[in-house]
Amino acid sequence: MQDLGWSGITNGSLLELAEEQFDVLITSDQNLKYQQNPSGRRLSIVQLPTNQVPIVASLAPDVEMALGTIRTGEFIQIRSP
Repeated sequence: MQDLGWSGITNGSLLELAEEQFDVLITSDQNLKYQQNPSGRRLSIVQLPTNQVPIVASLAPDVEMALGTIRTGEFIQIRSP
């Protein structure tokens, strides 16, 4: 997000910006599901349990599977192993 100059942008605005450029947003924000409704959006969301690199790396197969099956506007939550 920082590379795109999006730091500090709030969830609603962030989703609007993201759906202009991406099909899926992968996040570790645990509150996003309760703050934003992805249905009706062009953007799908995959939520990770953490942003800790070793854990995220271990979840790569789950993320790959989610990316292969996710549909527009869908929210998929990936849990810790």
